[in-house]
Amino acid sequence: MRRLTLAIMTIMAVLVIAACGSNSNTNTNTGTKEGTEDAGKEAEAAITKDITVRIGFQKYGTINILKADGSLDKRLAEQGIKIEWTEFPGGPQLLEALNVDSIDIGHTGEAPPIFAQAAGAPLVYLAHEPASPKSEGILVPMGSSIKSVADLKGKRVVLNKGSNVHYLLVKQLEKAGVEYKDVKVEFLKPADARAAFEQGSVDAWVIWDPFLAAAQTATGGTILADGTDVVSNHEFYLASRPFAEKYPDVIDALLEEADKVDAWAKDHPQELAEKLSPQLGIDVESLLIASKRRAYGVQEINDELVAEQQKIADKFRELELIPKDISIKDAILAK
Repeated sequence: MRRLTLAIMTIMAVLVIAACGSNSNTNTNTGTKEGTEDAGKEAEAAITKDITVRIGFQKYGTINILKADGSLDKRLAEQGIKIEWTEFPGGPQLLEALNVDSIDIGHTGEAPPIFAQAAGAPLVYLAHEPASPKSEGILVPMGSSIKSVADLKGKRVVLNKGSNVHYLLVKQLEKAGVEYKDVKVEFLKPADARAAFEQGSVDAWVIWDPFLAAAQTATGGTILADGTDVVSNHEFYLASRPFAEKYPDVIDALLEEADKVDAWAKDHPQELAEKLSPQLGIDVESLLIASKRRAYGVQEINDELVAEQQKIADKFRELELIPKDISIKDAILAK
């Protein structure tokens, strides 16, 4: 009997030790770096699923092409992610929406993010398109007596405040030896500026494509000067910093699909114009003109781009168009 009791006690002790060893191994595995990383990835994947990405866009630009193409919607839908697209009349209005957390991602030219950063918007630069200096210009009515930028002195000029063309006007006036303050600059959104231009109540309109091309074909207006040898006119991809830091996989997907659709658009200007025409309400002829004036291809933000943006910011500060000094580096995502 004693031997039987000792045998039972021995078996029970072995079982207890085995159980403890099993628990210990489990705890050790979940505490390893590999286990922690796996758990983190699973948590991140869970967060990224079933969200709605709010993307702001303007008439024309690669994000607009991306919307018309539908490839990004399809790719993100496979991950359970939806897109909410919102159109804006210009970059400044788009970034105002980003500042108040109405959108997560958008695209603008060079000047809007500078004004937005000066206003405290939590934006970051994601990437950019190549320079397209011919895609913006100073337009004067057909038969205008204004023959050079110098002739704009004392004249009424309209533009969308804080947009790329704002900087174009500043630099063209500087090149012509005309003080910015000596021109009657008034701020109107593209639709209102087009109406004023057609009514003959303004002397010049500083505007970008496709509005520039559409006004040319419809009114016979003349481009007094564009950005050639004066400004670069880059298109930037931008996002709110909290969104970009939380969802880097969504940002990567956006930029990859944008680069793909850019490659297609570059080689198919006619098809591009036909695809966008019904969506934008702009005739194919005008869109074809615009598509041939711009460059394509998603590119990384580098030190040269940062320096160029800083130069624009410093000029706007010098003219007191922004209220304070800003550092473009503060709006660059850490790699």
